[in-house]
Amino acid sequence: MIRNFGNKLGLAWWAKIETIQPNTTYWYGPFITKRSLKENMTSFIKDLSDEGFTNIKHNLVRCKKEEPLTV
Repeated sequence: MIRNFGNKLGLAWWAKIETIQPNTTYWYGPFITKRSLKENMTSFIKDLSDEGFTNIKHNLVRCKKEEPLTV
């Protein structure tokens, strides 16, 4: 509930994660704090790597994000 409210205000933290092979952009979040995003992002990136995604890059962004969360 608080995360969704923070997202609507543009205060939530998101990770924009881009991969090659396949060429995909994922938005991971929302998180209330940058610290909690960083703590949780490691497992998300590991899952992508385990599934065979390569050249995984990420940026931490404080913004309002809506669907789609995968492009």
